[in-house]
Amino acid sequence: MSEWAPPKYVSFTTFRRDGTPVATPVWLAPLGRGEYGFTTDPTSWKVKRLRRDPRVEIRPSTMRGAVAPDAAVVTGTARLVDGGSEYRAIVAALKQKYGLPVTLIELGGALKQRVRRNPSPECGVIVRLDD
Repeated sequence: MSEWAPPKYVSFTTFRRDGTPVATPVWLAPLGRGEYGFTTDPTSWKVKRLRRDPRVEIRPSTMRGAVAPDAAVVTGTARLVDGGSEYRAIVAALKQKYGLPVTLIELGGALKQRVRRNPSPECGVIVRLDD
């Protein structure tokens, strides 16, 4: 499934060690080549779960993550990227899709790093959907 158009908000599901699904609402932007991406805190639980198990499920959701009972499920495999050109491509795709809110979030993150004087690592998630 290489030409899927993600809705404005998606419920991004990762899996705990025991197989329990854990859903989080995210903004997801198309990157091309059948890949989609979003940025996240590198210390988040979803990152820890993805390091162990790259399987993911994606469903359309509301801004708060509510999913309709009949929502279609898309499955895929995620990989993490730490900074670099792939991370910048994710940010550019998110800015193109969501506009000003992404720019404001990026500015807030830059200000936070300046105040702390301790740059936090950048982390992106790239998802390739199953066929």
